[in-house]
Amino acid sequence: MEQVILNGMKSGKFVLIAEVGVNYYDIAKERGITPMDAAKLMVREARDAGIHAVKFQTYKAETLAAKQSPYYWDITEEPTRSQYELFQKFDSFGEAEYQELADYCEELGIEFCSTAFDFESADYLDKMMNVYKISSSDLTNIPFIEYQAKKNKPILLSVGASNADEIELAVQTIRKYNDQPLALLHCVLEYPTPYTEVNLNKIASLRQKYPDLVIGYSDHTKPKQGFDVIKTAYLLGATIVEKHYTLDKTLKGNDHYHAMDPDDARNILKGIEFIDMIRGSGELKCLESEKVARQNARRSIVSRGDIPKGTVITRAMLTYKRPGTGIAPSQIETVVGRTAAVDIADDTILQTQMFE
Repeated sequence: MEQVILNGMKSGKFVLIAEVGVNYYDIAKERGITPMDAAKLMVREARDAGIHAVKFQTYKAETLAAKQSPYYWDITEEPTRSQYELFQKFDSFGEAEYQELADYCEELGIEFCSTAFDFESADYLDKMMNVYKISSSDLTNIPFIEYQAKKNKPILLSVGASNADEIELAVQTIRKYNDQPLALLHCVLEYPTPYTEVNLNKIASLRQKYPDLVIGYSDHTKPKQGFDVIKTAYLLGATIVEKHYTLDKTLKGNDHYHAMDPDDARNILKGIEFIDMIRGSGELKCLESEKVARQNARRSIVSRGDIPKGTVITRAMLTYKRPGTGIAPSQIETVVGRTAAVDIADDTILQTQMFE
């Protein structure tokens, strides 16, 4: 199985995860194809866009939400007012379908994973995935976190709508049973997330509190040209970024209205590539490209007036001018007190061989 997520967790290299979720149902309806064909189309388009991994959501409405569970999303985009009713629309896939998708991802060379929302799916997904993803909604579901942690695989844990003590308890629970790489994904559990509420400095706070863990970001903002939110998250230290994904951002319902499409993903990846380029290595040394400028822009010790042969050099006879092709000003003490071996004209860039 592809291991891009785990490799990214270990190396710090940027990983973009397309949160397909259950958006393929709407794509299927729009295009007149089966949900499986739509899911595979979304996977294929994600691979072609350069996305590193695709993530689905595996649940059954009856094990996820009570029939009277209220909505918490923008009902102008998704008018369904019951969680149970909404989830029931998108829960027809089971083990066989996810295995087919996992196999298809393996064939295409893009990593597959899915968030399990019940014990049964956590079990059957195990053989299909390298990494478990735990939703923010299950952050305080300690028995379920414990169950998945015992699988002893790397874990991505979203920490939306949580307080510090809740995050700590979840981390301690995982670490009690699991020593694999663990990533905490900052997110805001508001769909879509207004830019005023993104709170990306929480990424820096998580990095400070958990220096041994990987920190990432799960984005729920509406895509905006330039993708400043995701790029800023990356610059603050979020090396794993998960974003909802669709093939049509104009579709009503569920997670299309705050999702990226393949072109958005291409632009995000180009933006991250550019950031990596301009960040450079950070090594404290002169760059190869600076060497000509370094020589010509720096100064040398230069004679101030004519200096006859045999003269003992004093500071008053010297000044400092460009270019830096002679004796460096930092070496002034190696010149003062020496004797001129030749006649030195005014405004001469001094060289070591000019002195006895």
